[in-house]
Amino acid sequence: MDGVAIGQVRRFQRTVTQRIGALNDRFLARDRALGQSRVLWEIGAEGSEVRALRTRLDLDSGYLSRLLRSLEADGLVVVDGGGSDGGGSDGGGSDGRVRTARLTRAGLAEREELDRRSDAAAAAILEPLSGTQRDRLVAAMSEVERLLLASMVRVDVLDPRHPGARHCLQAYADELARRFEDGFDPARSISATDAELRPPAGLLLVAELHAEPVGCVAVKLHRAAGSAEIKRMWVDPAVRGLGLGRRLLAEAEGQAVAHGVRTLRLETNRALAEAVALYRASGYREVAAFSEEPYAHHWFEKRLPGPAD
Repeated sequence: MDGVAIGQVRRFQRTVTQRIGALNDRFLARDRALGQSRVLWEIGAEGSEVRALRTRLDLDSGYLSRLLRSLEADGLVVVDGGGSDGGGSDGGGSDGRVRTARLTRAGLAEREELDRRSDAAAAAILEPLSGTQRDRLVAAMSEVERLLLASMVRVDVLDPRHPGARHCLQAYADELARRFEDGFDPARSISATDAELRPPAGLLLVAELHAEPVGCVAVKLHRAAGSAEIKRMWVDPAVRGLGLGRRLLAEAEGQAVAHGVRTLRLETNRALAEAVALYRASGYREVAAFSEEPYAHHWFEKRLPGPAD
């Protein structure tokens, strides 16, 4: 059996069970709730911070606490660094210490058994199918997984000083420095300062997946002229292919319309071919240079609908 195909089937199962809320079921005839088995698997051989578990699985603190206590009672898990209530806004116990869940020797053996049974269950799905059917099923599962992940991304307006915003803005600058022929120095580029990315001067949208920042886009507002600029558009390479760039651009346009903007402009570098393609496909038309951005080779503009359109 193809190991890559089995791996995709298992990734599909993990994504689907999380997304549709099936973590209360029984799983693999282990007389253990699916939620318990999934948490056991996610803890992994190296252990995991409780906060990270809660974030990755999108679980309520109380429910995760009950799952961990049940696994502790079975001798499969130990939780270090505080009590096992899973509460607290920072994922720690009442004393604020970072809490880490680790598998015991019995827990490691149980995880190995879960791996074996999961592989067998995935193989059982694929076995009755022809080679062509297997390829189609695995490809379909991969596409569904991408779409489910895309639906789990949240986009919110954040202050540019927020840690998630800082991460994205730094990653944006780092990537441009790698990809541009002459590097990238934000100090030489047209400004997008914290003050300019904060209402009423502008705003910064940040996308998060499992509470981790994965993309951003900024809008600089020019109320007097009824226009605005798109700045600092970035998507984490790990989530490219989910349509997040298009979504961020659409969210930025929606924010611009809400602020009375009728003309949205942006400029980009020729090294960013995928960005150029996105802007053209999203209805932006190339225009003459409207700024002195030293890193730009293309300038784009789009007319936005008004409130009555």
